[in-house]
Amino acid sequence: MPAPRGPRREPSSSPAHGDRAPGHETRAPGQGARPADGRTLHALPVPGGTAVSGDTPASPAHGAHGLRTTVPAHPSRVPAVRAAVAEYLTRLRLPAERVEDAVLAAGELFTNALRHGSPDRGDTITVGIECDPRELRVSVADRSSALPVARTAAGAEESGHGLAIVAALSDEWGVEPADPGTTGKKVWFSMVLQKVP
Repeated sequence: MPAPRGPRREPSSSPAHGDRAPGHETRAPGQGARPADGRTLHALPVPGGTAVSGDTPASPAHGAHGLRTTVPAHPSRVPAVRAAVAEYLTRLRLPAERVEDAVLAAGELFTNALRHGSPDRGDTITVGIECDPRELRVSVADRSSALPVARTAAGAEESGHGLAIVAALSDEWGVEPADPGTTGKKVWFSMVLQKVP
C-alpha cells in the first residue's frame, strides 16, 4: 500500500461538494440520459446493478465525466463494484496508481455501507463518480442516516480499518446528506488529479 500523502483532515461535510452537479438519471443499457449540466450519459452494464450511467470518456482533460450505479446491498456485489470503478477510471486514462487507490477506497466505502448502512434485505447502495481535469470524487450512498465513525482497530483485527484506508488513499473524505427524495447519507472521498496554479 502506498505511503500516506501527508496529514489527513477529519471527515468533512464540505458544503462546496454539496452543490455539485445534480444526480444523473440511470437508464437501461444503451439508452442515453441527459443530466442537468448537459452532458450525455450512456449506460454500461454492471453485473448485479440496475445500470451504470457514464459519459463516454476520452480523457478527464476534455471536461467533466460522471458515472452512477445502484446495486443490491449484498457482499457478492463488492467485486462487480470494484470492477466497474476500475473500468470507468481506466477509460478516463487516469494514472494507474490513482485508479488502484480509488478502486480500493471505493471498495472500502461500499463494504462499510453494507455492514453499517444497509441492513435490510432489499436495500440498495448507489456508487457515484465525478471526474474533471482537477479532481476525482467517488461517493457511496446508503439508506442509513447514522454517520460513519472512524476508529482505531488493533493490527490483527479483520475489520475497523476501512475509513483509515480511505483517509490514507484520498486527499479528503467526508459525509453529506442523501440526494433529495432519498433517505440516508453519502460518504465520499476526493483525489486531486491536477494542482490548480
